[in-house]
Amino acid sequence: MLLRNTKTKLLTVFIGVTALFSFQAQAAESVTVYAAASLTNAMADLEKIFERQNHIDIKTSYAGSSTLAKQIEAGAPADIFISADEQWANYLQNKKLIVNNKRINLLGNKLVLIAPKNMTVNMKMNKAYDPSTAFTGKLCTGDTKSVPVGKYAKQSLNSLGWWDKIQPRLVETEDVRAALNFVARGECQLGIVYATDAAISKDVKVVGVFPDNTHQPIIYPLALIKNTPASIKFYQFLQSKAANTVFKNYGFTVLNAAK
Repeated sequence: MLLRNTKTKLLTVFIGVTALFSFQAQAAESVTVYAAASLTNAMADLEKIFERQNHIDIKTSYAGSSTLAKQIEAGAPADIFISADEQWANYLQNKKLIVNNKRINLLGNKLVLIAPKNMTVNMKMNKAYDPSTAFTGKLCTGDTKSVPVGKYAKQSLNSLGWWDKIQPRLVETEDVRAALNFVARGECQLGIVYATDAAISKDVKVVGVFPDNTHQPIIYPLALIKNTPASIKFYQFLQSKAANTVFKNYGFTVLNAAK
C-alpha cells in the first residue's frame, strides 16, 4: 500500500511538472510589439493573420513613438518597435537597445490637413495663402516637440510660412489618434494627421495635402528589440508580401518591397 501511494504521488508530481513546463513553453510563444498609434488598424489585421498561421500570441501597445521609445528605454518588455519617424529608432539604437542589423525602413505615409465631415473649408496649400482666414477655432496635431506627426506638422507649417499664424491656435496631443479624435468630435476645426489616419475615420475629411518637400520624409522604421525565434518570425512576417498587402490597403507606402 505504501509503495502504491508513493507511485501515485510521484505520478502526480510528474504530471504537475509536465503541465508547468508545457504552460511555460506556451507562455513563451508570444511577441510584444510597441507600435506608433497610426499603425493600430493595420497591425490589428496583421496580428490575426499571423496568429492564425503560427499559433504565436501577438501583444501590442500603441502610443506616440516618443512615449514608446522612452518606455522601452526604461525596461518595458517590447520585442519589436515600429516608430513613425527615424529619430526615435535612432534614439534606441544609440542606446544599444536594437539588435544589430535588425532594423529596416518599413513604410511611408503622407501628411494631410483634415476637418470635420460637415465643415466647409477652402484651403490652398501654398505660401501665399493665409490659413488663419479659413477657420475660427483650434487646429490639432501631435506634440510638435516629440510626437512624429507633430514634428512633421511644424516643419510643414514653417516651410509654408504658416507657423506664426497657426501656433497660437494649436492644440498639441499625445499621439496622432488623439488629434484625429478631437477633429472627429468637432473639438478642433482642423487637424494635421497622416493620410492613413484620415482614411479610417468616417467623421473627418481631407481638406489639404502637405507637399512632400515641406517636411522630412515620413518613414516608419521596424526594429527588433529582442532576438527570440518568435520575435524574429514576426519581424520577418511584417516584411512579407501578405503584410505589404495589408499595409497598402490602409494607404501606407511600402518601402521594403518584399518580393
